[in-house]
Amino acid sequence: MRIGLIGLGRIGAFHAETLSGLPAVTELVVTDAVPAVTERIARKYGAEPVADADALLHSGVDGVVVATATDAHPQLILAAVEVGLPVFCEKPVARGPAAAAEVLRHCAGAAVQIGYNRRFDPAFVAARAAVASGELGRLHTVRSTTLDPAPPPAAYLAASGGIFHDCAVHDFDIIRYVTGREVVEVYATGSARGDDLFTELGDAATAAAILTLDDDTLAVVSNTRYNGRGHDVRLELHGSADSIAVGLEDKLPLRSVEPGVTFPAGPPHTFFMDRFAVAYRRELTAFTEMVAGTRESPCTIADAVEVGWIAEACTLSLREHRPVRLSDVRLPELA
Repeated sequence: MRIGLIGLGRIGAFHAETLSGLPAVTELVVTDAVPAVTERIARKYGAEPVADADALLHSGVDGVVVATATDAHPQLILAAVEVGLPVFCEKPVARGPAAAAEVLRHCAGAAVQIGYNRRFDPAFVAARAAVASGELGRLHTVRSTTLDPAPPPAAYLAASGGIFHDCAVHDFDIIRYVTGREVVEVYATGSARGDDLFTELGDAATAAAILTLDDDTLAVVSNTRYNGRGHDVRLELHGSADSIAVGLEDKLPLRSVEPGVTFPAGPPHTFFMDRFAVAYRRELTAFTEMVAGTRESPCTIADAVEVGWIAEACTLSLREHRPVRLSDVRLPELA
C-alpha cells in the first residue's frame, strides 16, 4: 500500500524509518514544512517527496500518518477524513480536550487512530490480558510511572499544555486500556523544582496524581522531567489474588542496594524510542491493517479526548489543591 507521512521532525523521521521497513508499505510519500528535510528523508528511505500536505493528500496515498506539531493536528486530521483517507495522528489530537472533542464531532465513523504506543508494547498487552482473565482477583491498586531523564526543549514545554497533558497522558491512557475502567476523580500535586522555566510556565517538573476509577480501584501516577538514571516506564497491578508488573527487566533505570542483588543487569533505557521500538512498529502495523480494512481503530479520537479530560482535571487539581471529578471538567454534552 501507499502511505503518506506529514511531518519529519524527531518522531516523524523515526516513523519514516519504521514505515519503510513494514512489508505492507510498498510506497512511502513524505513531506515537511522544511523542503530540505523532505528531500533528505526521501533520499534516506527511498520515499517520494512532495511539496506540502495538500499535495500529499491528493497523491494517491491509501492512508496518512500525521507527525507534525500539535497545532496542525486538527486541520490535518479533518483534511484527511474529508478526502476519505484513514489517518494515524500522533497525540494529542489538539491543544486541549475541548478542541479534540470538536474534531471528534466532525469525524464520526471515520478511520482515525491516535498514537498511544504503550497499547502495543507486549508487556502492557500481557498485563491487560491478565486483568481481563480475572487472574489478579479484585484489582485494588495500580501504579503507573513515566520518568524522563531530562526535560524537552523550552519551546516544546511552552506549547505542551503542562506535564499532565504532555507526559502523564500516556499513563492515563494505559490505565484505562489495561483496566478497562474509567476515571471518575483525581487529586494531583506537583513541584516546579528544576529549571526556572517550569515556574514561569506555571508547570510542574515533577508530579503525582491519585486517580479513583469507577470501580473504586486507586491508581497512582508518578512523573518527572529529571530522572537522572534514565527513561523509566513501569506499570504495577495489585489484586486480591496476584500482582504483576510491566517494566521489571534488565534495562530498568533503577539500582538496587540490597546486598547481593544484581538486578537489573543491563544498561538503563535512556530514550522513549529505545524503550518502545517494538511498540512503535506494532502500532504502525496496526494502522496499515486499519488502512487495509481488516481491523478497526485500536485507539480512537474518543479515547484521546477522554485522557485529555483526565489531564485537564489533574491540571485543575494541581492549581487549586483539591480533588476534581471528571464530570466537573468535561463539556456538558460529554459529561
